[in-house]
Amino acid sequence: MRSATLMVAAALAATILTMAEVTKAQPSATPPSTLRPAASFSSIANARDRAAALFQEAAKVLQHPRCVNCHPRGDRPTQTDRMRPHEPLVVRGADGHGAPALACKTCHGDANYDVAGVPGDPHWQVAPLSMAWEGLSVGAICEQIKDPARNGNRSLAGIVDHVTTDSLVKWGWAPGGGRTPTPGTNAEFGELMRGWVDAGAHCPAG
Repeated sequence: MRSATLMVAAALAATILTMAEVTKAQPSATPPSTLRPAASFSSIANARDRAAALFQEAAKVLQHPRCVNCHPRGDRPTQTDRMRPHEPLVVRGADGHGAPALACKTCHGDANYDVAGVPGDPHWQVAPLSMAWEGLSVGAICEQIKDPARNGNRSLAGIVDHVTTDSLVKWGWAPGGGRTPTPGTNAEFGELMRGWVDAGAHCPAG
């Protein structure tokens, strides 16, 4: 028991030290910070083209490090704007909550702990492999998101509800610890996704 406690304490200490370094790190490229309003796409008469343009704008959020870090193509999440492999070494686990010996909740609480630079949310977890976005094109992410077989059996309306109400999604706009937030606001992102659905949920090419 003492050995297990020491291992958990060591993992937590490593995370705190790593996150302290993360808050000082400068991104290799500046992520976008704003979103065009959904209404600005109303001049695109063709619904297919309008839907594709709306999703392309929404993808500024989906492809941002705050989102992609938790949607890796492998079993190990990434961190920081540089999307470096997570330290300490953690893995997705059977249910997205980490391995039994080092679950996400070992270090991540229900809210950000800015004193140590450790982010948190009640739903903190790694996305399922079916929703891995790392390295995918905007078009591929779009097709993936609207596919019930891969998106958790969500309808298009369910997708909009998820991205506008889920606390872990909304965490991206209030990540704490000096992290770069996702572009725009959650409300603006929701309007883009709602506009995309209303225009037919067509995807950008590629």
